[in-house]
Amino acid sequence: MPFFLIVQSCTQSDRTIKIKGSDTEVNLAVNLAERFDNRDHRFSIAISGGGSGMGITSLMNGQADIANSSRPLTDEEKQMFKEKNIELRTVVFAEDATAFVVNKENPINEIDVQTLGKIMDGKISDWKSVSGLNLPINIYGRQSSSGTYSFIKKKLKIDYSPKAKEMTGNAQILEGVKIDKSGIGYVGAGYISKKINENKGIKVLKIRETPNSVTVSPLDPISIKNREYFFQRPLYQFIPEKAWEKVKPFIEYETKGEGRLIIENSGYYLIN
Repeated sequence: MPFFLIVQSCTQSDRTIKIKGSDTEVNLAVNLAERFDNRDHRFSIAISGGGSGMGITSLMNGQADIANSSRPLTDEEKQMFKEKNIELRTVVFAEDATAFVVNKENPINEIDVQTLGKIMDGKISDWKSVSGLNLPINIYGRQSSSGTYSFIKKKLKIDYSPKAKEMTGNAQILEGVKIDKSGIGYVGAGYISKKINENKGIKVLKIRETPNSVTVSPLDPISIKNREYFFQRPLYQFIPEKAWEKVKPFIEYETKGEGRLIIENSGYYLIN
């Protein structure tokens, strides 16, 4: 599980902010925290990933002040917070455009949602009919605690192929696809470059919502702003009411001024 710790001289608990959860958000959170520290030295911020589910569970158990999540709360989670008398605030601070990536040697450049669903659930198990590549398809995905895992499953309305590899994070998915000519995987926008030539070893697929619709790239900010990309989604932070006053300066930094610029520079998109 990725772990990042920013330590300041202050040791008081009311100045220590624990942020846990989404692997999609963890690098962005670190970037924001590092720059926030340049402005405000009063806080000690600890950040770790592990998946949206882990962040939400940590929040429920009193082990986090902020849960990063790339998905909304489930009805079951809402009920559990209610039973524990934990009142939450929800902050939507950025938007992700989940990208599907293949190895650079794969001839494919675009794919429609229906075909993609058949690949991810195993109905299409080789590249021959899709890109002409005479190789079996290897799927690089996330573990079930991941919000991205749940998001893709819901959007494609599938159950994943039992042969799909479950990776611990976005970076591991990218590394797997880079060295596997038959690989395909999905990662958050912040893990790929908007400059195509900087995405070494991989190719970011353009997506068609239907076989006859136009292709849309997760790297195109205009398409994201116009909400044209099929796999775009908000990024959440859940905060217990009792922790709100403590974390408020950091949340305000994220959502205003310099924080918004950092979000864009980290490869994510601003909420319109």
